Amino acid sequence: MGIQANKVNTYPVVKGEKEAAVAPLVQTKAARYGVDPNLVMAVIQAESSFNPYAVSRAGAKGLMQLMDGTAAELGVRDPFNPEENIDGGVRYLSMLIDKYGGNVRTALAAYNAGPGRIDRLGIQDDADLRSRYELLPQETQRYVDKVMTYYEQRHQQVSSDIS
Repeated sequence: MGIQANKVNTYPVVKGEKEAAVAPLVQTKAARYGVDPNLVMAVIQAESSFNPYAVSRAGAKGLMQLMDGTAAELGVRDPFNPEENIDGGVRYLSMLIDKYGGNVRTALAAYNAGPGRIDRLGIQDDADLRSRYELLPQETQRYVDKVMTYYEQRHQQVSSDIS
């Protein structure tokens, strides 16, 4: 069984000023769309290192690295505006988590490679993802692993803070 989305309304783990600046927005948007705020923080860490002005070689923009077409579909007019970018990115991530039955790894692969590519490979959940992992682009494999590492580190921090 794959890692399932944790929709617990916790405050995100914060490690520095850049993260502290976006944490309240992440908390609000994560609660609104039913996504674990620490997963959102892990995505932002992997996508932009918390730089709201980041632009990838492929043209993805902002904290959650939204492509222009995706941003437009989500109603994001200014991808460099942290509130708009996080709102659109978290809403998109939530849609993908729902589409793939709460399977976080599969949703992350779709966030990076696009849901069309994931669907064409016949991937519907984390078990399918594991069996077809080598068919994904290397970038997507590294991305999923990186986000999951960051996500697990944040959950370990939450656990150690509670103990």
